Amino acid sequence: MAESAFFCTLSHEGVLAVRGVDAGKFLQGQLTCNINYLSATRSGLGARCTQKGRMQSSFRILFEADGCLLAMASELIEPQLLDLRKYAVFSKSKLTDESAAWVRFGLQDGDDALRSLGLELPADTDSLVQVNELLATRVSPGRAELWVKAEQAAQVQAQLVAQLPQGSLNDWLLGQIRAGIGQVMPATREEFIPQMINLQAVGGVSFKKGCYTGQEIVARMQYLGKLKRHLYRLSLQAEEIPEPGAALFSPVHASAVGNVVIAARAANGVELLAVLQDNAIEGGQVHLGSAEGPALELLDLPYSLDSKLEIQR
Repeated sequence: MAESAFFCTLSHEGVLAVRGVDAGKFLQGQLTCNINYLSATRSGLGARCTQKGRMQSSFRILFEADGCLLAMASELIEPQLLDLRKYAVFSKSKLTDESAAWVRFGLQDGDDALRSLGLELPADTDSLVQVNELLATRVSPGRAELWVKAEQAAQVQAQLVAQLPQGSLNDWLLGQIRAGIGQVMPATREEFIPQMINLQAVGGVSFKKGCYTGQEIVARMQYLGKLKRHLYRLSLQAEEIPEPGAALFSPVHASAVGNVVIAARAANGVELLAVLQDNAIEGGQVHLGSAEGPALELLDLPYSLDSKLEIQR
């Protein structure tokens, strides 16, 4: 699998737009992230939860023109629009699906290609730069997203092809897994609270912003420290890539102990992120599909969980 420089089209995600004078104010009461932390030079991660704190979607969010753009799994956009519009009735904001208006590319070690487009992107994660209607944001060390208006996409892609090999979406997702960034997919909608996918560890939850939908549950889990499931990175010797939501088991438990979040093919099998019961990991035996299924091996994440640091955001 590609570990060197490449680019690919991020075809698995769409773009939900919230525009208008009240866009930021409206979203502040809906999302786990703090809209006040976003700027013309900073994007972020976030989620939208149910009243019970379960994530309906997760996304990368940034400012553009007169509003905010949220990149999430394509299949989640329509249900999120339908639900959000119920709360936006008295807000001066307009919610639309702008997926067709944008083409998004993922770049691994592609800073030289970005510079050729006039985009000098800082190395800091979540940094954002906007030039000539092009947007670039750092999503993890060495990895960046390039957002391009649809009418410019063919020209920009030709420039990328001249400078970088074209990789696959699998290559991009493998980088996301190694960065430890979980994501809500259609099969896992309303399955996890944000801390289960370590969203608070990558800046996607603010504990200082005040109320938002599901905030009480999310805050309680953080301050009381009673969460028993977290995100883990694992490897698997298998030919097939397990789908999001696939159940994981332990021989010492009577039922499933977790679910796959995202998975991708690696050089030696499959790597994945999964939400697992902590005691199942402590037992050292986790299997895919059944207690007798293929065994998984625990791998390191590039960050550690620090509740004292997390609540400062």
